[in-house]
Amino acid sequence: MRRGSGLVCLFSRPIHRHSPRQVWFLGERGANMAARWWLWCVSANMAVALLLSYGVPSASAQRKKEMVLSEKVSQLMEWTNKRPVIRMNGDKFRRLVKAPPRNYSVIVMFTALQLHRQCVVCKQADEEFQILANSWRYSSAFTNRIFFAMVDFDEGSDVFQMLNMNSAPTFINFPAKGKPKRGDTYELQVRGFSAEQIARWIADRTDVNIRVIRPPNYAGPLMLGLLLAVIGGLVYLRRSSMEFLFNKTGWAFAALCFVLAMTSGQMWNHIRGPPYAHKNPHTGHVNYIHGSSQAQFVAETHIVLLFNGGVTLGMVLLCEAATSDMDIGKRKIMCVAGIALVVLFFSWMLSIFRSKYHGYPYSFLMS
Repeated sequence: MRRGSGLVCLFSRPIHRHSPRQVWFLGERGANMAARWWLWCVSANMAVALLLSYGVPSASAQRKKEMVLSEKVSQLMEWTNKRPVIRMNGDKFRRLVKAPPRNYSVIVMFTALQLHRQCVVCKQADEEFQILANSWRYSSAFTNRIFFAMVDFDEGSDVFQMLNMNSAPTFINFPAKGKPKRGDTYELQVRGFSAEQIARWIADRTDVNIRVIRPPNYAGPLMLGLLLAVIGGLVYLRRSSMEFLFNKTGWAFAALCFVLAMTSGQMWNHIRGPPYAHKNPHTGHVNYIHGSSQAQFVAETHIVLLFNGGVTLGMVLLCEAATSDMDIGKRKIMCVAGIALVVLFFSWMLSIFRSKYHGYPYSFLMS
């Protein structure tokens, strides 16, 4: 700029004259820089476009996801209001349990309730599952965080095949996020299928505490009242002579029955609520003895009670044979019968022990 104009260009420099070779070099370098700048701009635009397309969900996609989730929850809530345990087939299971999005957990019981399946355990487990689901449905803490569902083998055999499942009943928790882990499968053989045990497992997996409320059962009070009435009637009829209250044999028999019931595992059954037996759905074979030392079936306790009673009866016969005043012939018969009972039932008892505690080295006759 001219100095007299009052304006000075800060970047003004003297103009130098360049040779033709220098002009050609400057032109080539500028072209290369322009090409590099153009490539960088194109790459940046493509990266931003890909990020917007795949990395950041659009508002319409987010709204669609929320609408699908809302429809799922509304459908499940509608079915739960009609029936606490939702019956599902393959389509419902894949759409509402397996497919995302999902912000709720689903406790699914896989079972086989049809009569031709002859699954007694399935019916017993279903009763406890219904009690648990009703307790949650009519609880003051009921929310849409968790739902209860059931898949019957005859209505959703494809679901059993998809999960590689070959036994029933089975309880699985499908969490709100991710796939079920190992702990999300309920250990039925160890814990039993009582509603209280399943509720504790659900609390561990979902942090949802369910207070189990059972329908009133009048069988226990009626039986207790009947027993008291019988005892009261006997006392009234024998009010003139109370010697029967001091009968040692009667009290010994009552105490023996109590001891046999407790040693056979009846209290464990009352607490854990195990199944009566287990039937293999494929072979149809029924197991009355549990294969693990950490669990047992109800039928197993009855068998152990019978064996303990047989051993006890044999010991009583041996004691009577040694102390009785009967003739020697009868005492010999009692002695032989007592020995036979002890040997036979104790041998069977030991065989059950060996089948549950694998590797036990000792045996006795038929064990």
